[in-house]
Amino acid sequence: MELIADEFARVESVIEGFVAKPETGADGSVNLMVWHCSIPGKPATDWEGGHYPLTMHFSEDYPSKPPKCKFPQGFFHPNVYPSGTVCLSILNEDSGWRPAITVKQILVGIQDLLDQPNPNDPAQTDGYQLYMQDTAEYKRRVKQQAKQYPALL
Repeated sequence: MELIADEFARVESVIEGFVAKPETGADGSVNLMVWHCSIPGKPATDWEGGHYPLTMHFSEDYPSKPPKCKFPQGFFHPNVYPSGTVCLSILNEDSGWRPAITVKQILVGIQDLLDQPNPNDPAQTDGYQLYMQDTAEYKRRVKQQAKQYPALL
């Protein structure tokens, strides 16, 4: 738990436009095992203008095991499962995860993945097929999704 608190101290306001905060209960208690994050779409991409909500769930085994990262259920992207779980190599416990990977690196990695999907590791049929076969419709859906997730002021 101390390592997670240290991560929070490092991430807090380090990356412009990103949000990463531990969950706060109605009673004011802080749950360091669940973080609510927002990832901004990169400028000059179809994702621009969106601020995409992501939840990170840490286990007691962190940093030996990566956090589980989830967008809202039904999030449109070739590398996001219908459940919202992100499919990204650095989050793969068996092959890509290293305990030295920081929350900041995870968030930036997911931001990069938004605009640069990995067609070799699809997680949802709809997003993958449109990305591969109908670029115009794929881009339309991405821009539509960006409007669903405006910046929270």
